[in-house]
Amino acid sequence: MGDLLNRVHDIPITNPRAIVEIVLLAMVIYVIFAFLRGSRGAGVLRGMLVLIGLSIGVVFLAAQLFRLEHIVWVFEKLAALSIVAAMIIFQPELRRGLLRLGLNPLIGRFVRADSPAIDEIVEACANMSRKSIGALIAIQRRVPLNEYAERGTVLNAEISRELLETIFFKGKLGEGTILHDAGTIVIGNRIAGAGCLFPLSENPELSKSLGTRHRAALGLTEESDAVTVAVSEETGSISLAVEGKFTHGLSPKELREKLTALCLESVEGTSPAPETA
Repeated sequence: MGDLLNRVHDIPITNPRAIVEIVLLAMVIYVIFAFLRGSRGAGVLRGMLVLIGLSIGVVFLAAQLFRLEHIVWVFEKLAALSIVAAMIIFQPELRRGLLRLGLNPLIGRFVRADSPAIDEIVEACANMSRKSIGALIAIQRRVPLNEYAERGTVLNAEISRELLETIFFKGKLGEGTILHDAGTIVIGNRIAGAGCLFPLSENPELSKSLGTRHRAALGLTEESDAVTVAVSEETGSISLAVEGKFTHGLSPKELREKLTALCLESVEGTSPAPETA
């Protein structure tokens, strides 16, 4: 025990290099927690830290103290394998983190995007909101959504409020199109596909009152940089999701402003459309 305490006492924590190392390590841990916040990976990481803490604090230190070489050797090998295990366990979170890095303005500023017909989308959502017709519309930005569009019914049709309302039409007796329960994807100025299934959000902090439509709207923004608009069938409320965050209770004017800012800000040489009365 005395030998262990002497080793700890000899650590040059006042050395400038040691301070820099501690600060860098703290920054790395903070970034990891920031990426994992609000996902299932955060709980897994906490469990792993508790397990590692107990292992190092009890078994490994005891093995070092009593010079149990075989146990020390096993821990050293497990430490190397833990890196591979972490990459497998946190694969979804790593994918999202790399996606966010690739979408950084410093990296993606030269990526050109097409301009969606925002007015048509806003008018369709406003009409469906008044009639309490549920809807889910995803607008592609820089990350392609063709994979999701191809899983549904490929349309490749020009955007119009009439077509959008027809896709999500649902009568008083529950009858409607076979596409109304899933999502519609807008790419550029065209409706790429309808009846598309989006990944559901895994955020454990979401309210249990949110239905499948809103969880799908949020889930797609967690997997890509898409902007999704959801109209509640129960209340007619219009919600917008981007980067894994919701904005609820939007008016048509607010929806137009947000879509204009989010979907046109990265288009080179394109000015926001003038606001219509």
